[in-house]
Amino acid sequence: MSLPAESVPVIETSTQVLTVQENTKIKPLTTKGIVLEYFSDIPIMVDVARCESHFRHTEKDGSIKRGVANRHDVGVMQINELYHLKKAERLGIDIYSLEGNLAFARYLYEKEGARPWLASSHCWANYREIALN
Repeated sequence: MSLPAESVPVIETSTQVLTVQENTKIKPLTTKGIVLEYFSDIPIMVDVARCESHFRHTEKDGSIKRGVANRHDVGVMQINELYHLKKAERLGIDIYSLEGNLAFARYLYEKEGARPWLASSHCWANYREIALN
């Protein structure tokens, strides 16, 4: 039995609104799930996110995830503020938001391949996949 349209529960998240039908199982959106979907066309970037941040964009206290070796690396894709913040701002991309961090990582990959993440390549690299645009 379906619920009438006006009584279908709505779940609001920071990125989208989901309409839930009766007996529908939903999985909560996770950073890992968002990364997997966002980079479904560039699998090496999923591996980069796994290695760089373990799919974490924020810390437990809600603050942005920062790099251990370099505190200027931020977010799930560990975008370096010193090298990339000004360019991201000129493009209108907020590297501190999950969406912006992913978008700027895609921009970097399209311009430079995986080179911005070579420091962690021991973890993710299959060298034949490193794009040298």
